[in-house]
Amino acid sequence: MDRPTYDDLLEQCRTLEKQVSSFRQTDEQLRESKLQLTRLFNNLPGMVYRCSLSEDLHPTLVFVSKGSNELFGVKPEFFTDQKTNVMETLAHPDDLASMRREQNSAILDRRTYHLLYRVCLDSDRQKWISDQGECIYDSEGRPIFLEGIMIDVSAQKLREYELQQENQRLRGVLDDRFKFGSIIGKSAGMREVFKLIMKAAKRSSNVIIFGETGTGKDLVAQTIHEQSGSKGSYVPVNCGAIPSNLMESEFFGHVKGAFSGATSDRPGYLAAADGGTLFLDEVGEIDLSLQVKLLRALESKLYTPVGGTEPRSSNFRLIAATNRDLSELVRQGLMRSDFFFRLHVLPIHVPPLRERIEDLPLLINEFIGRYLGRTDSLPRIPGKIRAAMDNHSWPGNVRELQNVLERYLTFGEMVFSDLGFHSAEVCVDVGDAVNMVQTCGTFVEAMDSFEKHLLLKALERNHWKKGITATQLGLNMRTMQRKLKKYCL
Repeated sequence: MDRPTYDDLLEQCRTLEKQVSSFRQTDEQLRESKLQLTRLFNNLPGMVYRCSLSEDLHPTLVFVSKGSNELFGVKPEFFTDQKTNVMETLAHPDDLASMRREQNSAILDRRTYHLLYRVCLDSDRQKWISDQGECIYDSEGRPIFLEGIMIDVSAQKLREYELQQENQRLRGVLDDRFKFGSIIGKSAGMREVFKLIMKAAKRSSNVIIFGETGTGKDLVAQTIHEQSGSKGSYVPVNCGAIPSNLMESEFFGHVKGAFSGATSDRPGYLAAADGGTLFLDEVGEIDLSLQVKLLRALESKLYTPVGGTEPRSSNFRLIAATNRDLSELVRQGLMRSDFFFRLHVLPIHVPPLRERIEDLPLLINEFIGRYLGRTDSLPRIPGKIRAAMDNHSWPGNVRELQNVLERYLTFGEMVFSDLGFHSAEVCVDVGDAVNMVQTCGTFVEAMDSFEKHLLLKALERNHWKKGITATQLGLNMRTMQRKLKKYCL
């Protein structure tokens, strides 16, 4: 084989030089094209992105436009430097599964995808994101990239939410089928309560109503009485508000001269409830000695007033209510087992408001209409406030809702910003709690100091309204008064 001549080598070099020059020119054009695309993407509304795909279709962000600043408040590097799918960490947990399912389905079906989901920017802020894109495949048909754009659609979703709530409000105004006496609800939990009320109204058996503070246990008891057709009186008794040394006299009455200050005969609750219904709210507060006497009265329908010798009769129907675990009180020796079983004949559980959020539109309309004295042309609560109300845990239940709405109609939206929908959550600074422990000598002293601080913060936040504060802390007024006296507040 002939060796190449000098001229041949020179020609090859010139050819190679042309190829290098052409490559550099092409590379420069490619870089300029990429810059142009990047500039275009950076000026588009929303955030343009590109993800690489692993074999199991797990996406990793490799390019993010500057729209991330406006959309999420962070630079593009926040997404690309983490070498993972940051969007899955930001997505609302309730939306994550549907996101993955739709995206993977679109990849396998070789079609574009359109996702709608929420992202959590922090503990208080959320955004609705519209995410539209498609998959890029290699020459062998393997999925290798996802390319798309994300846009903030929170405003549209809020308007959609407002229209939805307005529709619910109108349906609530027009439809009274969800009212039973003074009780309002259409949720499955409340429908079950309505069924049990009807059963209880047809019988004379004792009823025990369980439920958190503020759920409306007293309304359930009153509705049972009204539906029963009883001719006697409905006598409600708040057992937690009666001092223990006066309980026997309050229930059974007393005769003249029974004790100092008893200047005349006085009938008690049992006499008032003769032929009707005796409703014992907070029945767990009754002490053991009175439980024995009430048990006898329930079994024999006879009782003896304080200081008296002659038994008297009262044919009453007993309905009790509590927010406590009575079986636990029995185990602790704070309630007699025979008294518990006498009460626990027909149990009714009233669900808390957080478990019947679908009843909110009905309750809101009812309370606003009741406060304004009309049922038409009711003021509309803004969508952003209604959304926050749906997400609020309502620890004070229906009673808390009623108080919030009354304050809203008086003071306007400032009430909601003041409450922050954390009104029932007593926030104590961790540093303050640590200081309490360090400065107190014993565990009991530290707990007392912490409890006093907790109580004081709650009172200050509620402008020293003791009733509201007690409700938010889950205390009855009797316990609240005892703690106020204990800490000289």
